[in-house]
Amino acid sequence: MTDIAFAWSAVGGDPALVARVSAVTREGALEGRLPVRDLARACVAACSLAAAELGARRAGLAEVPRVRVDDGAVATAFVSERHLRVDGRAPVAFAPLSGFWRTADGWVRTHANYPHHRARLLSALGLPEGRADRFEEALAERTARQVEDAVHAAGGLAVALRTPAEWAAHAQAAAVAGRPLVERHRLDSAPARVPAVLQDAPLLPAAGLRVLDLTRVIAGPVATRTLALLGADVLRVDPHRLPELPDQHADTGFGKRSATLDLVADRSVLEELLATADVVVTGYRPGTLDRFGLSPHALAERRPGVVVAQLSAWGSYGPWGERRGFDSLVQAATGIAAVEGSPGRPGALPVQALDHGSGYLLAAAVLRAVTEQSREGGSRLVAVALARTARWLLSGAGADPQEPADALYDGPGPWLAETDGPLGRLRYALPPVSFTGGPTDWARPPGRWGTDPARWR
Repeated sequence: MTDIAFAWSAVGGDPALVARVSAVTREGALEGRLPVRDLARACVAACSLAAAELGARRAGLAEVPRVRVDDGAVATAFVSERHLRVDGRAPVAFAPLSGFWRTADGWVRTHANYPHHRARLLSALGLPEGRADRFEEALAERTARQVEDAVHAAGGLAVALRTPAEWAAHAQAAAVAGRPLVERHRLDSAPARVPAVLQDAPLLPAAGLRVLDLTRVIAGPVATRTLALLGADVLRVDPHRLPELPDQHADTGFGKRSATLDLVADRSVLEELLATADVVVTGYRPGTLDRFGLSPHALAERRPGVVVAQLSAWGSYGPWGERRGFDSLVQAATGIAAVEGSPGRPGALPVQALDHGSGYLLAAAVLRAVTEQSREGGSRLVAVALARTARWLLSGAGADPQEPADALYDGPGPWLAETDGPLGRLRYALPPVSFTGGPTDWARPPGRWGTDPARWR
């Protein structure tokens, strides 16, 4: 289980605790040319172990509960967005202008799921909204790097397809290579917070923690969805002007509440939330929230002892440190799409493993930071980047190729559930995070986006 040990060490865990983990390996789960199954298993195992460790500390247990990670549950959860059904309806997948497209010299990957990203993409190519029919033609007239640069300049999302070797020669790849898988920093010498003793079942390690969720899309919301599973009061806050995709919100909204705020006009409300927040999770482009007083150091000054968690696509450093990005784009830029594809066409991982894996890693880092803060004090900063997770995957993810499979993966049957809620009848993937005495499902289904009051329970 060298992959699990590596992920656990990345979040600062005690190596001896890896012995508390057992894995049910299933042949056929998350098959790909790259070791996706091993990476996914490791990320979920690290998160489960971090939860068990914090739970043991808060409940006064003599030893950390045992963790059991099942490839079937993990594989199902890593495609939770595909398993979701709302009153029997399947979710809307990628938009028509999102995908791989030929250019004059190769391929680009575009992302236009949000209306504003679609508009910027068309604008960069000199196309009015009504001439999307010329989209392929406009791309074919330019080189992949020309498209990448023009769309970035317009605030849109497109990257040129690169091989692993081409990405390794890029300055951003060099910046990413110099960073750990999970960045962990102590920001100050704030006093330790003694957590309340847990006595109820199931064991909820994050019970009583207030988590301000300033994330969007998949990775960040997966992290906060996991913290909600573990008992945290998670309040997701979005700006009014950036509507969320309904199916995406439904998939990642389990256990959480959702509110909207104008970070300028509603400043007093934001300050009230921050005054008692235990964890602040951000997933916007690096630096975007700093002007609102939401940088890690500003948050620590306002709320000593806080844990700040940051999720980014490319990292907050290097020449691409301020660029937007999504899992599909990172796969294309870093060479993953080239590895998973064929000579005639790029491919993709069987799941958005960079998003989901990074989400569980970030949740694990938050839980470990809370544990460390309760012992040693200090405000904490943890950070995960999709591009750094991609580097780990490309390097082999620490996998043990000799590990035998215990069983075949035969679909998601036992790892799906149904419930009724404000959105209707939902079918959804059950959480893969599992430890003895821990929760097996979320306490509440997702509500409608932006309809909850912006206050703590």
